[in-house]
Amino acid sequence: MKPITKFRNQIIQIFGADFVLTDPNDISPYLHEERGLKRSNADIVVRPRSSKDLAILVKLCSKNKIPIVPVGGLTGLVGGAVATGGVIAATDRMSKILSIDQVNKTMTVEAGCILANIQKEAIKHDCFFPLSLGAEGSCRIGGNLATNAGGVGVLRYGNTRDLVLGLEVIMPNGDIWDGLTALRKDNTGYDLKNLLIGSEGTLGIITKAVLKLFPLPKTTVTAFIGLNQLNKVLELYEGVQKRFHESLSAFELISRIGLDMELQHLSGINDPFLQNYPYYTLVELTTSFEDPDLRTGLESLLESFLENQIIINAVFAENTQQKSSLWRIREELPAAQSREGGSIKHDVSVPVSKTVDFITEASKRVKIILPGIRPCPFGHIGDGNIHYNLTQPITISRNEFMSYSSEINRVVHDLVAEMDGSISAEHGIGYLKKSELNHYASPVKIRIMRSIKAALDPDNIMNPGKIF
Repeated sequence: MKPITKFRNQIIQIFGADFVLTDPNDISPYLHEERGLKRSNADIVVRPRSSKDLAILVKLCSKNKIPIVPVGGLTGLVGGAVATGGVIAATDRMSKILSIDQVNKTMTVEAGCILANIQKEAIKHDCFFPLSLGAEGSCRIGGNLATNAGGVGVLRYGNTRDLVLGLEVIMPNGDIWDGLTALRKDNTGYDLKNLLIGSEGTLGIITKAVLKLFPLPKTTVTAFIGLNQLNKVLELYEGVQKRFHESLSAFELISRIGLDMELQHLSGINDPFLQNYPYYTLVELTTSFEDPDLRTGLESLLESFLENQIIINAVFAENTQQKSSLWRIREELPAAQSREGGSIKHDVSVPVSKTVDFITEASKRVKIILPGIRPCPFGHIGDGNIHYNLTQPITISRNEFMSYSSEINRVVHDLVAEMDGSISAEHGIGYLKKSELNHYASPVKIRIMRSIKAALDPDNIMNPGKIF
């Protein structure tokens, strides 16, 4: 009997037959990789019911030196949940919302909770959980924590790590670290929580979290704004940020080419204007109280920008349905690009003041490499995070276009480095960006990270092949 078969039988004996998936049709969804670049190849797929179950499993994996890869909603874009043998541990059964403290403004959840369900539960208690991203209907909070997900609310509320007070984590030897504190002040030693958030499952498996809640917005103003020139974007941002600093929740960039792709490939997308503009911004203001002056204030500011030709046009959402339609334009951009053909994607960040210069210069450089390439930048301009995606020229095949990936990535990431930016703003490293991290990160940083990994996971069983 093969050792892995013996191990599978041991797991079944301990946990029961329904703990381990055996039907290929049941296993297949857990082998998915969002971008379709690589498929997982696991020896065993398990679905633990509790932290205790998972801790026992990890202890067994540690004893037998069998790799284990945690899997959430499988919506990541850098291959962070791809297995190459060993065990996949899916968290979808661990999906309970455990408690809500309305006074302390916290919610305690299991790692398998779908993000949208957390948002809805917060609303039921007149609270707000601000983490929001395109995949929120299927991504799970454990994956959001493991990758320190960003999303559209970072400008006001911060990244995922800023929305967490405590964690429970299964460590590589099977120990359970109970750090489920709901404290906002705790200076008792090293901050293990922030070490584990963003570690992509390479240092431990997050099983529970205490999340911060906020007052539910009572007033929301959403505007979709057309601009004739990219270099006017920062003038608009600076003006809105200065006037509405405490209320500015989102400031997103959309390019015309992206909207054209959506109109061509997706149903239910409507152009908010009769005239085309090269660039658009989606701006949202919110307050936790009824503020009838919020919209009139933004209207007045935009009128002055219109007079000074900083903007060309603007439309406001008049109701929830219109707001959803405007946000859908932003959220569906990746799907439209995928249908248009091959796409070389970059999740980068630079200082906000350099975002426009980055987009302009990057587009010049990639067009030198490949004339006809179609830049389709979009993203969170208000926090410096640009999804600098490049669509294939209409004159070449997808395969030929994708063969330029390494060369184009080097040019784009070199520019990011020149501008003191990051090659991974919110998606993580996974296996896709390992070589890029090694190329751009300082040797000291790499040595420190490797030392931490070796100290906590000396047998390298926790999500091996990621980050390093």
